[in-house]
Amino acid sequence: MKAAVVTKDHTVDIVDKDLRAIKSTEAKVKMEYCGVCHTDLHVKNGDFGEVPGRVLGHEGIGRVVEIGDDVTSLKVGDRVSVAWFFKGCGHCEYCVNGQETFCRSVENAGYTVDGAMAEECIVSADYAVKVPENLDPVKASSITCAGVTTYKAIKVSDIKPGQWIAIFGLGGLGNLALQYAKNVFNAKVIAIDINDEKLKVAKDLGADVVINSKNEDAVKKVKEVTGEGVQATVITAVSKVAFNQAVDIVKAAGKVVAVGLPVETMDLSIPRLVLDGITVEGSLVGTREDLREAFEFAAEKAVDPIVQTRPIEDINDIFQEMQDGKITGRMVIDLAL
Repeated sequence: MKAAVVTKDHTVDIVDKDLRAIKSTEAKVKMEYCGVCHTDLHVKNGDFGEVPGRVLGHEGIGRVVEIGDDVTSLKVGDRVSVAWFFKGCGHCEYCVNGQETFCRSVENAGYTVDGAMAEECIVSADYAVKVPENLDPVKASSITCAGVTTYKAIKVSDIKPGQWIAIFGLGGLGNLALQYAKNVFNAKVIAIDINDEKLKVAKDLGADVVINSKNEDAVKKVKEVTGEGVQATVITAVSKVAFNQAVDIVKAAGKVVAVGLPVETMDLSIPRLVLDGITVEGSLVGTREDLREAFEFAAEKAVDPIVQTRPIEDINDIFQEMQDGKITGRMVIDLAL
């Protein structure tokens, strides 16, 4: 099968790779689409540790073509997803208390196990969330990671209808965060970015206010619009500046939700944290239940991912475009091209 594999030189080769036989609790999936995520770029570059030979991809959508002897949760023909949260141990405190993505023995698709950027993929059947048949599979690929990640982050923010939330970074993650915040949680949204094209898209998607933080003081503008500041912020931008601004724009008892993964450390005033009761919380992808919910909202058209399909051979070009900040929405590998 054709697969996108990480090399020791931090590039990606398209190779012909044999797939092993499935185990009794697994299923084989013929892949249809796989989105390209910024996390794939981190994996390629060895930012989380070197993994040469690994098949990339954790925004996968495909059809089950074979199931193991002990599989009861899936059947041949089901359309399923391959997500970053590939599998947990199933019995630790995190797995049993609704925080399974923090399992200390977690396996991650496209990083610790082979992922979905290939013509076929093996999944652990109980962890492969089904995709609604009325959801476009190309768009479903974006929900599998970007969608569920931002949906979970908005949930974590505790935002209430009518409250102000600011979203930093309006790329592939941010435009979905905006849609979930606006169309599912009924919040008032401020979109903050340094790219006017992305901000135009944000405005078209329903942002109440857009701010280009390269051209104007984002903190001052937010205070002008809201008075005391926003109730919550979600940062999808890979930028230390964005994280620092996020802390500065929340009101007392507000919440800062971190999603992006810049390599720098953020500045944090401890007196501000204590005296204003600010909460800073990381949000890591989403559980299987979060993904089911995120799929359903997408199937109901509450969110509409912006996607563009490309052949698998374009993967290195896509990563370069990603690094250059040229991508609006999500690039999706079409495994039939």
